[in-house]
This record gives sequence, structure tokens and C-alpha cells, in this order.
Amino acid sequence: MKPVTLLIIGAGSRGSGYGDWVKQHPDRAKVVGVAEPRDFYRNRMAEMHNIPPQNVFTDWQEAAQRERFADAVIIATQDRMHAEPAIAFAQKGYHMLLEKPMAPDEQDCRRIVSSAIKSNIIFAVCHVMRYTPYTRQLKSIVDSGQIGEVVSIQHLEPVGYWHQAHSFVRGNWRNEAESSFMLLAKSCHDLDWIRYMMGARCTKVASFGSLYHFNRNNKPDGAAERCLNCPVESTCPYSAKKIYIEDRVKKGKTGWPTDVLTPDVTVEGVTEALRTGPYGRCVYQCDNDVVDNQVVIMLFEDGRTASFTMTAFTEAAHRKSRLFGTRGQIEGDGRHIDIFDFLTDTHKVIDTHATDGTIVGGHGGGDAGLMDSFIAAVADNDPSKILSGPAETLETHLITFAAERSRKESRIVDVPDTTMM
Repeated sequence: MKPVTLLIIGAGSRGSGYGDWVKQHPDRAKVVGVAEPRDFYRNRMAEMHNIPPQNVFTDWQEAAQRERFADAVIIATQDRMHAEPAIAFAQKGYHMLLEKPMAPDEQDCRRIVSSAIKSNIIFAVCHVMRYTPYTRQLKSIVDSGQIGEVVSIQHLEPVGYWHQAHSFVRGNWRNEAESSFMLLAKSCHDLDWIRYMMGARCTKVASFGSLYHFNRNNKPDGAAERCLNCPVESTCPYSAKKIYIEDRVKKGKTGWPTDVLTPDVTVEGVTEALRTGPYGRCVYQCDNDVVDNQVVIMLFEDGRTASFTMTAFTEAAHRKSRLFGTRGQIEGDGRHIDIFDFLTDTHKVIDTHATDGTIVGGHGGGDAGLMDSFIAAVADNDPSKILSGPAETLETHLITFAAERSRKESRIVDVPDTTMM
């Protein structure tokens, strides 16, 4: 069977990561085009995949003006740059893998889904948590009835202190007007995961959250605007010097998140980036406005419930979950699944051997699982291989929008029923 041909829109961390999977599976897929405005990242991908010059673009619109020349497109641009290319390439007939979130507002999400359905393409959103070996095994246990009916779920996303500082205080997702709100940017696939595990429609949500810590009110006395010349830097856990140079570059860790700062991942290159770029700023003096802690309470159509906590103030680690059933309970940490049976009062622990749950570890195998499913779906023209298609994704995005509305308006919000639309 011929490899599935791919056009990648956006050659940053996510786009390059999917490209790396392709390089490891040359019999199954081939990157034949790239669109990326930044010279270094565009040229790197073009060289890595030996892409013909006529298929290398600085702007996605140039690629969209061409007749379709690949089987599928991967859209890995910034959140606010998803809708227009997604709709344009769907109309061209490209099968599509779209980074989450689909778009930062409900209207554009609906436009994307409508276009994908109308164009009859295979469409998947990168809810990578559905595709991890851990989730697949946990879902099979739940569906088997081992713990009876799941009545309630507790789910924790430990963002990690340095990840929050990197992405949501100093980085690309720090400001809602430039990207999207925190729950959508970081946690839409956590709410999606809860919905997937519960197997029922969420009807109502309530949410609370705030930007509690990363603001000027908490700036240490004497702190400078940049870490490199700050007299209290050595006492600050969010020090950019500590996070990028001491904890990473000097230890040979030059991948994500360090390579986001600069292509020159040497001590000298990263130091210069911290001196002049956004990632060297004091976390208490940035233009960030997204929350650093949030909780969501979910009511499902049959009376079952779930609670979700997102917090910055943790070690960066796997998500942790508890599922409470009528015949038993499960505790999971992203790798291990501990099943307690009410009838026998016994524990059974399963090790799924999952990798690191962050981007560094491919999201616990979710990135690879997603690519495996998407490429198989396109190759076999079988959308059933997709776990996160247009209907599922729209439903859980609407849950996320409703939860953020609840947080801002301090009220319980009804979740729209997509089955009635």
C-alpha cells in the first residue's frame, strides 16, 4: 500500500513532532508539503522530509490555492489560526488532522465541523489523551463492567509549575486575546477525556478559577523585569535561568520547551533569548491574563457527576483520576491502574508502561497513537478508526465553552445538545 501523503501547516513543536512520527514510519506516511512563515522551521522540515521546492510555502493560503496534492493535511498553527485553513483545506477535499482546540470560539468550531461533514472528509482533532495505551486499557476496563456503572469521576491535571510559567505566563498561550482561555487551550481534552470515560452526555456545568499567583501583586521585593539581572532570581522557582539553562541546556536537554525559545539551543543562544525575548521575563510582570487554577463540576444526563481540577502549582506529571463505580473503584496515575473490587475487597494493579505524560514524552504515547489511528483511517478510508471525530469534538468543546461561561458569570450553565442540531 502506498504511504499516505501529508501537507503540514505549521512546522513548530507540534507540526515537527508529527513529522518525526512520519520519519519513523516511512512505509505508512510521507510529508510532501509544508507551510510555515519562519525560515528556520520551514527549511528544517523541508530538508528533513526532502520536500520538493514547489511544495514549500511561507503562507498556508499559497498551498490552499493549489490543486490538492496530498491525501491529508495536518494543521498545527496557533489556536486563532485554525479556522480559515481548516475550512479551506476541507473544501479542497483534504482529510484532516487538526490540533486542539479547534478554535477559540464556538462559532468557528461549528464552522469547521460543518465544513468537515459537508466535505465528507476524514477529520480528527488532536485529543491525544484518548489515544494513549493507558486510556485505551482503562476504557476497556470501564466498558467491561468490572466496576459496574461509573457514578462519579475525579480528574486532576497537574500542569506543572515550570510548564505554566513557560506556556501560560511567558509563552504563546499566556493571553486570551492572542490565543484562547486556559481551559480551552490546556484542558479541553481533559473534559473530553471525562466525557469519553463517562459515556454519557454532559448537561450542566459550573466552574470557578482565577489568576491567583502570576501577577504583579505577588512580585518579590526587589525583583527585576528579567531573570538574568534579577537580584532575587536564585530564590525564585520560576527563574527562567533555572528552568532553561540550569535544569535543561547544561544537562543536555535541548528539546521542548527549550527549543521554543531559539533554534540555537546552546548556553549562549538560550542566554541571548532570555536577555531579549519573552521567555526571560519575570513571571510576575508579564502580560498574561489566563487563570492558573480552575475547577469544573459536571452533571451528566442520567444524574452522574464529575469534577475536574486544573492547577499550575504541581510537579509536571501525568494526570491523576479516580473513577467510582457501583461495584468497585479505579485509581489511575497515567500509567498504573489500581482496580478495587467491592465483592472481593481486593486490589489489582495494572502497569500500562506509559511514557512521560508531557510533550517531552509524547503525551504518554498519545501522539503516536493518534498518528497511528489517523494514518490508518486515511489509508483504509475508514473514519471508525478515529476516536475524536467532528461530532465528539464539537460536543466536548461546547462543554468547555459552557464551563468558561460559568466561571465568568458565576452561574450554572446548560450545555447545548448537539444531537438536536
